[in-house]
Amino acid sequence: MTPNQLRESYIGYMKKIGASQVPSASLLPENDPSTLFTGSGMQPMVPYLLGEKHPIGNEITDIQKCLRTVDIDEVGDMSHLTFFEMTGRWEFGANEDNYKKKQIDAIWDWQINELGIDPHRLYISAFKGSEELHIERDTETIRLWSEKFKAVGIEPVVEEEPYKYGTSRGGRIFLYGEKENWWSRAGSPLDMPVGEPGGPDSEMFYDFEPDGDSLDHPASDSERFLEIGNNVFMCYKKEKDGFVKMKNPNIDYGGGLERVATALNGSRDIYNTAFFLNAKQKLVELSGKKYTDDLKSFRIILDHVRAAAFLISDGAEPANNDVGYVTRRLLRRAIRAGRKIGIQGIFAGELAEVFIDEATAYNDLIANKKKVLDVINKEENLFRKTLQQGETEIGKHLKSKGRVTGAEAFYFYETYGFPLELTEEFLAENGYRIEEKESFTDAAKRHAEMSRTASAGKFKGGLADQSAKTTALHTAAHLLLAGLRKVLGEHVMQKGSNITAERLRFDFNHDEKLTPLQLSEVEKFVNDAIASKAAVSFSQLPKTEAKENGVSGNFWDRYPDIVKVYTIRDAEGKIWSREVCGGPHVENTECLGRFRIVKEQSSSAGVRRIKAVIDK
Repeated sequence: MTPNQLRESYIGYMKKIGASQVPSASLLPENDPSTLFTGSGMQPMVPYLLGEKHPIGNEITDIQKCLRTVDIDEVGDMSHLTFFEMTGRWEFGANEDNYKKKQIDAIWDWQINELGIDPHRLYISAFKGSEELHIERDTETIRLWSEKFKAVGIEPVVEEEPYKYGTSRGGRIFLYGEKENWWSRAGSPLDMPVGEPGGPDSEMFYDFEPDGDSLDHPASDSERFLEIGNNVFMCYKKEKDGFVKMKNPNIDYGGGLERVATALNGSRDIYNTAFFLNAKQKLVELSGKKYTDDLKSFRIILDHVRAAAFLISDGAEPANNDVGYVTRRLLRRAIRAGRKIGIQGIFAGELAEVFIDEATAYNDLIANKKKVLDVINKEENLFRKTLQQGETEIGKHLKSKGRVTGAEAFYFYETYGFPLELTEEFLAENGYRIEEKESFTDAAKRHAEMSRTASAGKFKGGLADQSAKTTALHTAAHLLLAGLRKVLGEHVMQKGSNITAERLRFDFNHDEKLTPLQLSEVEKFVNDAIASKAAVSFSQLPKTEAKENGVSGNFWDRYPDIVKVYTIRDAEGKIWSREVCGGPHVENTECLGRFRIVKEQSSSAGVRRIKAVIDK
């Protein structure tokens, strides 16, 4: 099955049973202080899981682009990916009587009857309950899965002590506690804030080794099992005195599309699926090596180049900070791996082109093809020059000092971007080795600690948090953009923002330094809007309608079909700002205080930066 056939199969089935499709959100979440990237299908759905009404109904399906950076260093094994596609099915405020049955029926029917996954290879985990938290066992889910297995002639043995017995007693449904089978935004039910929903989940696993070790079980460290889907039943709400059953619970199904393809393929190696088939062949041609000659390097290159292409398309061009740093790190790690398998020339762009041409489900990536390839080629050329500079500097150091310690190797990495393994390779070629190698790790830890300290409170998705002060400055940022467009012209668009409780930092495109008069006019516009006691409200509109009506927006190609538009309008009907946004806002400008611009400067070529505060 090709990736497109798999996507069409899933979306087509979910539409058939009543779901409405929404497009993938961007990899760069707007105004989400919790993360730099969209890391799960659930993330864009949080407002609706918390009670906000979805504009196209309460049963939704999608395939969401996701990026997780926590396991970058693990990429190279059979299953880890940084970029992946997550299938989703959602019901917001479901019917309490049959919502679990509908969900389990749907996923079983799609995976077993539509795709043809062998049910004898399928294992299930479910929530065993918690006496401590007074949350009951999920007996309904256990019963529903048992019925499914019985219908295909499989005895659904329920294993209550999986850690002790594994599959030795024929377990098919494994029961775990809240660590394995409970979902909430906070993770543990103990950490859930009052008012938030959560509930038991039920994961689905594919067994690649039916005759494997009898002590294996889905939550063990064995590579025998691969999770291919997770059904979350958000049927509890945290209250002061404990957990209360919700009258209208939520459903959240998520399954990695590449993982489902892996199960269909029958090979534990995710890189043997059709998602990587043509790109892998291209890499064989470019390197002259077989995939099996260096599995780790091939996998790193395939994953990282694919992820970088999607990131760049969504606006995360290589840079030395924030999201751009991740893109740069991915590309440079891929380029280093390419060098390891013998590729001497520029190659990442050629490989990215294969992924782009196959991603016909993502129109934005196809439309941005030239830009993405240009950025990748530029970054690869830049890094190759960096490697040359690093070799030159290490050579000078050797001539002067006669050795390189681990701490000094970290200095070359931090200063010139020259990685440890290349330092070792260069030294070996010249008859040296790294001395006191452990000091590299010590230096890296000190650097990481300093970085964490320096970035405490640093913004992610634009906002450091959703406190009252940060929310006030975020609302003021809308007025600032409107003021800049009025004074400088409608060419002005937001290029980035960094908002904390103390100050607002706002980047925008403009080729010239602002004059004192222009700054004064912009500041006056914002303060006049604040003085007008304008109300802040939002509505949900079709994207095309919002754009045609002159609503300000910076990333129209990334927005979903329905967008949230915030309007700042005073009592006389004057509209001070209308902008697409998803973050927190004040209800009325009268609570903002006096807006003051404290600095205007260049940020980068063609981009200016304003820093501003609100004085109470």
